[in-house]
Amino acid sequence: MGAAVSAAFHLAQVNIARLVAPMDDPRIAGFREALDRINALGEAQPGFVWRATGPGFDALDVPGFDDPLILTNASVWEGVEHLAAFAYRTEHRLFVRRAREWFEPPTGPQVALWWVYAGHRPDLAECAARLAALRAQGPTPEAFDFKTRFPPPMAQAS
Repeated sequence: MGAAVSAAFHLAQVNIARLVAPMDDPRIAGFREALDRINALGEAQPGFVWRATGPGFDALDVPGFDDPLILTNASVWEGVEHLAAFAYRTEHRLFVRRAREWFEPPTGPQVALWWVYAGHRPDLAECAARLAALRAQGPTPEAFDFKTRFPPPMAQAS
């Protein structure tokens, strides 16, 4: 992929998960106590661009998707490999492995990836729509997952 393509597009991601108990429950302590450290680790990674915070996004704030036990995380990265490196090759991977302790089993895809123009910051509505598209249609250029990846739009046209 050429520099012009990678500079024109970034990778957005959203992931959601439903807690097995409220955030202040002792069963969630390991997750809750590590959250700031893991977020800071992600923000320090090569290729990190942006992370959503505030109402609807911050795991310690007002959760999204109309359920107080659903946590929503969204971020933007320079590319899929940057996000994958953070998710699966840093301390974060230990929390991926422990997800069953803190979160209910998924009923469908929990992570959606899609390409955005560099500088774009997805809001909660966009994140929900992309995740809904992945759940309804499976992986497409509109919303995909780590297993079935699509190149940035300009790369598809060539």
